[in-house]
Amino acid sequence: MKENETIVEMIARFTDIVNGLEVLGKTYKESEKVMKILKSLPSKWHAKVIAIQKAKDLTKLPMEEIIGSLMTYEINLAKKLQEGEDKKKKSMALKATTKEKEDVEEEKPSEEDDD
Repeated sequence: MKENETIVEMIARFTDIVNGLEVLGKTYKESEKVMKILKSLPSKWHAKVIAIQKAKDLTKLPMEEIIGSLMTYEINLAKKLQEGEDKKKKSMALKATTKEKEDVEEEKPSEEDDD
C-alpha cells in the first residue's frame, strides 16, 4: 500500500495486478489474495491485521469481507486522526475580567470605641 493511498485505490491496483498475472497464466487462491493484501498494509494497520488473523479463518475468508472490514477500519482511522487534529487546534482561552472598584465605605470608628 502506498503512503497516501486509500483501501479502495489499493484494492483496485491489486486487482489489476492479479488480473494481469492471470492473463499470463499465474492464478491465486482466494486465501492467498487475502494474505497478500494483509501483508501489504502499513504498520499503522498492524492491530487490525492481527485482529482479523485471530478472529477469522483466513482460508475461508472472502475478499469482499476483508475489503469491507478494511474500509470500515480506514474510516475509523480517519475519524481518530481528525479528532486528534481538532484537539490540537483547540486552544484554551481564559476570559479575563477586571473588578470594578466598588464604593467601599471606610470604616468609621464607632462611638462605642471612643469610650
